[in-house]
Amino acid sequence: MATEIERKFLLKPDQWQPTGPGRRMAQGYLSRDPDRTVRVRLVGDEAFMTVKSRRTGISRTEIEFPITVEHARDLLLLCHQPLIDKTRHEVMHEGMLWEVDVFHGANEGLVVAEIELPAEDTAFEMPEWIGEEVSHDMRYTNSNLCAVPYSEW
Repeated sequence: MATEIERKFLLKPDQWQPTGPGRRMAQGYLSRDPDRTVRVRLVGDEAFMTVKSRRTGISRTEIEFPITVEHARDLLLLCHQPLIDKTRHEVMHEGMLWEVDVFHGANEGLVVAEIELPAEDTAFEMPEWIGEEVSHDMRYTNSNLCAVPYSEW
């Protein structure tokens, strides 16, 4: 099984600016059960379904597979609302890929950066624009942002 090991951070105010348009994505949750989330993601002409297990520390099982765009559009209508609407920017820093998500809609104003690691103890250099770590704050998971959007905090 595939394992996702991910750390998530807020950004320091006014320290990061996108260098390109990024990729706009819509994602929804068919299940937000803490033991298993089932996500549908639509990004341009690509679509995916992802199943994730409960976290243990910053690790969890993640199984992702492509689906048709048509299936994704139909499934998004069945998902919990509101859908997650965000633009993802990929930033390389010291040989590591950071994903910076700029949220729209009900989560407008939220910007987070994530880094996926090969092991929980992998060392990495943080960009100067990285702020507080929120890896263990469940409010920042996309499935929870669907249930309680950032605009309602």
